[in-house]
Amino acid sequence: VPLVQSGGGSVQPGGSLQLSCAAAGGPFGLYAMGWFRQAPGQEREFVAAIGRSDGDTNVADSVKGRFTISRDNTKNTVFLQMNSLKSEDTAVYYCAARPWDWRTSGGEYDAWGQGTQVTVSS
Repeated sequence: VPLVQSGGGSVQPGGSLQLSCAAAGGPFGLYAMGWFRQAPGQEREFVAAIGRSDGDTNVADSVKGRFTISRDNTKNTVFLQMNSLKSEDTAVYYCAARPWDWRTSGGEYDAWGQGTQVTVSS
């Protein structure tokens, strides 16, 4: 399923950003969605995932309490709300989709968005 990301940009530490990821095909409701990030020189890192319903989520410890993943199946879109951003959150963020259940390993996702840069700097 083609995924198109939007959002991101530059923000000061402590600020907020929201990323969106829209699926061009479907049925979107049958896909679990994930967010990953990759900083320069580092491996891709799991950030958050959501199952087919809004209540089934998993968030990495590094962002727990600051990032929230949600989805709107009527709009075929998944969101990543990022609050209290830190410099170490700077990375390219990717959304990903896989059928049925979420995973924390990027290798288990079938489709990927184009990536969007998030820069946290004063």
